[in-house]
Amino acid sequence: MVTFCSGGTGTPKLLDGAGAVFSPEEITVVANTGDDIELGGLFVSPDVDTLLFQGGGVLDREKWWGIRGDTHRTNTALHDIAKAAGLETGPQYLPEEKQTDGRRLARWRRFSGVGEFMTIGDRDRAVHLTRTSLLDQGHTLTEVTETLADAFGVSIELLPMSNDPVASLIHTEDGLMHFQEYWIANRGDPTVTNVEFRGSSAAKPAPGVLEALSETVIIGPSNPVTSIGPLLSLPGVAKALMETTVIAVSPFVGSKAFSGPAGDLMAAVGAQPSTAGLATAYPFADAFVIDRQDDTTFDRPTIQTDISLDSREDAARVIKAIDEARALVA
Repeated sequence: MVTFCSGGTGTPKLLDGAGAVFSPEEITVVANTGDDIELGGLFVSPDVDTLLFQGGGVLDREKWWGIRGDTHRTNTALHDIAKAAGLETGPQYLPEEKQTDGRRLARWRRFSGVGEFMTIGDRDRAVHLTRTSLLDQGHTLTEVTETLADAFGVSIELLPMSNDPVASLIHTEDGLMHFQEYWIANRGDPTVTNVEFRGSSAAKPAPGVLEALSETVIIGPSNPVTSIGPLLSLPGVAKALMETTVIAVSPFVGSKAFSGPAGDLMAAVGAQPSTAGLATAYPFADAFVIDRQDDTTFDRPTIQTDISLDSREDAARVIKAIDEARALVA
């Protein structure tokens, strides 16, 4: 049995090759929910959805989010209405008192749907409508995720990291922003001064998460701060990882990140923005998989290979390197 910690696009791309070593029945994936938001009353869980759509064979693999071939009529109509009515567009974070109204799962991540700042496809929106309605009926995020995974025919076990609210908030020189506002609306441009996982100290790992983390854990090449950090901030998770075998795949080649704001965010939290910084980000890691062109050295077993993930064949190669690292520390 093996558990992947997933967020963003890095670990989902790695999962494309998981079958080279593991059967679906052996795999559990714990997904980041720190990026979740409520947008116009709909509960959106981007990192969970990428895994749902990937497992269901409908993921838009050019963007690595959303559903392939989806239409965007509702999103377009929202912008048309906003323009005609003279309403403001762009991220509109609801005021503090509204962040703590209503469903607990929505706290500290609520945005207006006026001029929707995230592009959500029509079929994608149907998933969010279903999720929100099931949550409103009293089901937990874990239960809803299982229901949706069954509907999409996902063959691996998929767990959200928590049923409780954890919001990845980015402190910048331009003010406080939810991660989605920082990355989607502002393209990662504002200078980051700190990162906060609001709510994590009061949150609990979802049922099954700590049990899954007692197996061999693979941390894919996801952003260590906002894709993996929210999970690590939950009570009991770091302890669980110290007590099991953990292999981490670098999201860098030296000091160059494969994608996203990993470097800026690592620097903001006091970690070296490079492969070397993984020793700080993942002190519990027993082994690392890094690129063959990366000259970083660790005091732990390290396997080098081409860690680019542009195809299923690439992913299978990296999975085999992970298995090689696992054999060294098992």
